[in-house]
Amino acid sequence: MEQSFFKQHISQRFNTELEEIHSRVLSMGGLVEQQLADAVTAMVETRSELAEKVVTSDYKVNAQEVELDEECTEILVRRQPTASDLRLVLAVIKTITDLERIGDEAERIGRMALHFLELDRQTAPISELGEHVRGMLHGALDAFARMDVEQAVRVAQQDIHADSQYEVIVYRLMDQMMSSPEAIPRAMDVVWTARSLERIGDRARNICEYVVYFVRGKNVRHTSYEQMAEEATGDRH
Repeated sequence: MEQSFFKQHISQRFNTELEEIHSRVLSMGGLVEQQLADAVTAMVETRSELAEKVVTSDYKVNAQEVELDEECTEILVRRQPTASDLRLVLAVIKTITDLERIGDEAERIGRMALHFLELDRQTAPISELGEHVRGMLHGALDAFARMDVEQAVRVAQQDIHADSQYEVIVYRLMDQMMSSPEAIPRAMDVVWTARSLERIGDRARNICEYVVYFVRGKNVRHTSYEQMAEEATGDRH
């Protein structure tokens, strides 16, 4: 981790603690990325063994979230951080919450994949959306790793495309369900999978917002992409 991300403190241990929580967020993020990749592959390729792996390993993500949350709480109590140090701890707490929820969505996709015996790829085009949100999550974590606000803004803006893809999938499946009622149960699993992927895109955007919050000291939640970009160009506090 680059030392320039933080003020340097008299206490070397405090410096180390801040570096460690940043590093552990990225480790947790890597685990969640793999969960998501496996879940999408399981759904698209109807691989039940991979879906089972996703479902049964979600506890690992949960455990990391709990451990990191406890460590952040200890830092808040013992160190009473201020300014950018406080923003970092808060950004970590929010990021691990979103990562844990992404893990939950991946588990949900894995459970739905277990329901599938055969998937009609022409009527369930979720592979492209899955790849897109995987790219968003990877980009968001990379922006968090380097605290790169410009990349954070670029990745956040990709959520527009994720939302558009989701809407196309839903409309297409609604047409199919109206014309082929027997396909409704399978189609609904795909709809809920697409919904989970769309939510993952939203949470990837959230992580990008936390990067802007740490670096610029600006809360850009519930703002437009244009406002987010404007705030990201401000001076660091």
